[in-house]
Amino acid sequence: MGAGIAGLTAARTLRRRGLRVLVLEAADRPGGPVHGGELGSTGLAVDVGAESFAARGSAVGDLVRELGLTVVEPAPISAWGYAASRAFPLPKAGIMGIPAHPLAADVRRAVGWPGALRASLDRIKPRRWVDEENLETFTRSRLGRRVAERLVAPVAAGVHSAPPERLDVDAVAPGLREAYAREGSLTRAVAALRAQAPAGSAVRGIEGGMHRLVEELTSAVTAEGPDDAAPGTGAGPAGVLLVRHEVVGLTPGRDGGWAVQVEAADGPVTYEGERLLVTTPAVVDLLAPLAGRTADQVPDPEPGADIRLVTLLLDAPELDAAPRGSGLLVAPKPRTWSTRDENHRAGARDQVRAKALTHSTAKWPWLADLVTRTVGPGHHVVRLSYGRIGETVEPSLDQVVTDASVLLGVDLEGKVREHLSTRWNGSLPPPTPVYRREVAAFVERVSHVDGLGVTGGWIAGTGLAAIVGHAQECAQQL
Repeated sequence: MGAGIAGLTAARTLRRRGLRVLVLEAADRPGGPVHGGELGSTGLAVDVGAESFAARGSAVGDLVRELGLTVVEPAPISAWGYAASRAFPLPKAGIMGIPAHPLAADVRRAVGWPGALRASLDRIKPRRWVDEENLETFTRSRLGRRVAERLVAPVAAGVHSAPPERLDVDAVAPGLREAYAREGSLTRAVAALRAQAPAGSAVRGIEGGMHRLVEELTSAVTAEGPDDAAPGTGAGPAGVLLVRHEVVGLTPGRDGGWAVQVEAADGPVTYEGERLLVTTPAVVDLLAPLAGRTADQVPDPEPGADIRLVTLLLDAPELDAAPRGSGLLVAPKPRTWSTRDENHRAGARDQVRAKALTHSTAKWPWLADLVTRTVGPGHHVVRLSYGRIGETVEPSLDQVVTDASVLLGVDLEGKVREHLSTRWNGSLPPPTPVYRREVAAFVERVSHVDGLGVTGGWIAGTGLAAIVGHAQECAQQL
């Protein structure tokens, strides 16, 4: 159930094992937050959801290549941060904004000498002086306030739409706590993990856009296979993908297996199958009786942030030089600001409401070439993201252009040729420590139920690198 990346990946894996699959999706299209859209009359197809994947591990890259798509690296330029009315390149050697070298020039530029000196104490403080409850306490207890607010907070807000105090360390930075236990220093732990990372950028993309992954996965799931094909080759009849099919009930089947009750456009229908794989938290309450538990013993996720993405096609040759690198992550207003701070920072430059900006044509050379060929030189695609947990933002086009102008340091008024707005209501729940513990306990209970599996971002964590690998493993075990 569910035709996001997890559901499609799992369905492809099951088909390659020779099984017939039925994929049910409540929305009107597959892909979840991996989706493309066209920029007005230009016909340019751009990502309006996920536009990259983490380079850690090989699961996503291998899948992309198996589907006949091309993995690409972004341009070798830095991402920037924006905090305290200043834009600055983010330190290159870091994890979730935590720097590996606290006295490096790019760290000093971001947090100043006071912040860098405070962070450098991490190298000599006893390892027991730490609070690992969440990402914010972990960072602040070792590196101080400025690193937490100017480096970690914008990355956390940009990637997870949540403040760092809401994020479980193991979920957002796998291996970091173990590395700290070995090294006795948070910055040394980051350096050790970075040394193990593959060469090149920390992210990759797909030529043509990440939305092509959904298109090819859908084709792989629904394509007809030869009746006599061997297991492992996608044998037998095509898989079936049904959209606008909302699951409303789950029960054991009459002859074993599972029965799934669905509300479809033409009325209710029940499907039966030998195995059941759930990839969405939308039906988590329905799973409780199947796992031998009551509804109050399954994960109760906090609603994720409502995200608004606004993509602009700009006629702005002054952006050819990529003045702020591949884009910017914006720090939320620190909780430590006083009323005096707010009054001091109440000028127009501090009214940026976006949480992130991606200069897409600077980040992805293939897109820059496509825009130049399709629209003409001097045109650029930038994308701004709005919405953090606890806030609802409906930015006007004027607000978006003002934010882009401030963040990029270029006056962009009157230079918008096309724009595209996309809503993502209720993104993934924030991986808080409590929620991650609930999920782990739930997965343990489900693992004892024959023929039942659970996967997806709500289980595996944020990011395609985690989701794809987990979906493949779950399908293989099922």
